[in-house]
Amino acid sequence: MKMRALKAAFPYTIPIFAGFWFLGLAYGIYANVSGFSFIYPTVMSIVIFGGSLEFVTVAMLLSPFAPLQALLMAILIQARHLFYGIAMLDKFKGTGWKKYYLIYGMCDETFSINFTAKVPEGINKGWFMVFVTLLNEFYWVSGATIGGIVGSYLTFDTQGLGFVMTAMFVVIFMEQYQREHSHITAWVGLASSFLCLDLFGSQAFIIPAMICILVTLTLIRGPLERKGI
Repeated sequence: MKMRALKAAFPYTIPIFAGFWFLGLAYGIYANVSGFSFIYPTVMSIVIFGGSLEFVTVAMLLSPFAPLQALLMAILIQARHLFYGIAMLDKFKGTGWKKYYLIYGMCDETFSINFTAKVPEGINKGWFMVFVTLLNEFYWVSGATIGGIVGSYLTFDTQGLGFVMTAMFVVIFMEQYQREHSHITAWVGLASSFLCLDLFGSQAFIIPAMICILVTLTLIRGPLERKGI
């Protein structure tokens, strides 16, 4: 039963493999050239398992000790998982102990697959979702680990590699922008970011900007939904 579920889940994760390995390698190398042993990206990729947050964590570890700021940053960056969890409540019913791992290992890509995939007849739903989650996590952890190991052997100049995080967020933003019929939410994000950058400076604008975005979108959610946006 488990092998059948694994064989059914694997094809769904193949597109994730390339993306996760590329970003995982970049993350591992970025952590290494920032001064961390490969153990750090390996452990963080297992424990945190949140790509964008892991990139930010490297920068936070190099900054002055600020636990409250780190907590707020983690909550705001990963807040979307609260909505993922609500959407998956019915999907996780009847999975027993597996739901605890499914909750822990749910990332954007895993959520997309487990929420939309039609589990083949005769395949246990719980094991199918577990293997989707496990494979995606394996891709990310192995990529981060290899990147962390390889980073110490690179002979070319890796200065500026940290820009991969910025590039990743730009790509995510552009993809979301293209999918939207109305770009109000995108402009809210840009306006809030530039306003907070001007008010708080480049070292402290992220958390105020994310709070500003959250508050603004909450306030305009009703009118947008009534207009079908």
